[in-house]
Formats: sequence, structure tokens, C-alpha cells
Amino acid sequence: MNVRTNLIQWTLVALPFLSAAQPKQLVISARSDDSVRQIQPPQRNTESVVQQPLESLSTDTAEPASGFANSLPLFGERPKTAAQINEEIHFLNDCDRNFASRPEASDFFAARGWDYVASGQLDTATHRFNLSWLLNDQNADAYWGLGVVCYQKNQLPKAIRMLKKGLEAADSNVVLMTDLATVEIKQYQEKPIPEVLAEAEGYLQRAVSINPTSAPSYQKLSVIAYLKADYPKAWDYFHQARNLDLAVLDLDYLNELLAKQADPKGVFK
Repeated sequence: MNVRTNLIQWTLVALPFLSAAQPKQLVISARSDDSVRQIQPPQRNTESVVQQPLESLSTDTAEPASGFANSLPLFGERPKTAAQINEEIHFLNDCDRNFASRPEASDFFAARGWDYVASGQLDTATHRFNLSWLLNDQNADAYWGLGVVCYQKNQLPKAIRMLKKGLEAADSNVVLMTDLATVEIKQYQEKPIPEVLAEAEGYLQRAVSINPTSAPSYQKLSVIAYLKADYPKAWDYFHQARNLDLAVLDLDYLNELLAKQADPKGVFK
């Protein structure tokens, strides 16, 4: 599979809105080739550059026998042992021989990480995103991928932290901004802290100021207005999303909004 041209979509299954009986789904913005740098994977079995013992370490456990925490975001952010440093040096040297630059190698391993996310191999995906980060700690895709993995493991605070790190590296990435806000909405629904919702709204307002045609951002702004019981504004944002892209509309959410207030425009019944 071409890891750079296939979209990777993932779904946020939210808690029921307020006291509503039916659970909701908020669909995260699809990663697209417009949101990250495009590269052509090298025409060779480049992943073989991850030599023993790095590549042979199991990624099915939180802490491999060697102590190298492959399946923890950013290798667990722990002090490095001498053995770990030695393994990293060998890995980086191998990449230097097989890629034109470390940023290129970082993009390659991030792309492999997205492949493993798509196939549900989250620990292996984490390892690849960690290697991507090791090669280039300014690669937003590495943090983005780790945020997705943390979300899918229901580790929302970690997911938010990783996505924020990604946004620090790519502060005008509207898709990433919207994804971060969406996870914060999910976090707010689990633990309603007003500051979390306000922060999510801030990210979305920033997203639409950068790209006024971002339909997913308007859809999420509608959800925030709903959660604040501002139904007229929720409808206004929903229709802005509708005018831009019908495909982003969440029909389950639409039913909840209709239950609170009829559509002022009369489009939806």
C-alpha cells in the first residue's frame, strides 16, 4: 500500500451528548497528502536499516526485555541507558547510509507508522513513530501519529499532549488543529472542565481563520456550541459546514441538534 497517498481515517466514539440516550460519533478529520509533506518512499527495502537489536525488539509489551520502551510514546521519555544510546547510534548511522537526509528517513518511518495504524497494529505503529521522532524531533507527523495511537488506546490526556507537540512543530496545520480540538471535545465529554472546551474552541476558531473553507472545523464548532446550549449558533456553524462539504456532516449529531431546536433555515426536518 502506498502509505503517502492513502488516507487514514479514524473515528472518535463520543459519550452521549448531555443526557441524550443515543451515543454519538465525531469523525476526526482525515489526514491527507495536503496536510503533510509528500515524499516518495525509497525504492528498496529501507525498513531493513533498523538493525538488530532495535528491529527485533517486541512491540507487544510496554517494556521490552532490553528496557527500550518501543511501544511507549517517545520511548517513554525516560533517561537513556548506555545500551539504548548505542542502539540509537547504530540506527542513525544506518539511516544516514540509506537515506539522503534524516528528515527524509523520519518521513519514511512516520509513513510506515500510519500503515500500521491503518492495520490496527498500534504498538508497532508507536515504534515507527518513535523512530521518526528520533530522526527528526520537528516532524509533526511523528507526534500526530503518536496522538492517534494514544487516542485509540483511550489515553486522552496523552493524546492531547502528543497532538499539541505536533502543533508546536506545525503551528498552521489546520487539519491537525481540528484533530486536537476534536480530542479535547471528547475529553470534555468525559470530564466537563470548561477550560478544556474553551481551548478546543480556540483551536477551531484559529483553524477557520487560517482556512475559512475547513468544513470539519465548522462541524466541530457546531458541536461546541451545542455543548454550551447555544443552539442557534450550533445551527449556524452546522450550515456553514454543510455549505462547504456535505460529506463531513454527522447525521447522528444532526438528530440531537434537531431534538433541541428546529432548523432555523428549514433545510433539515
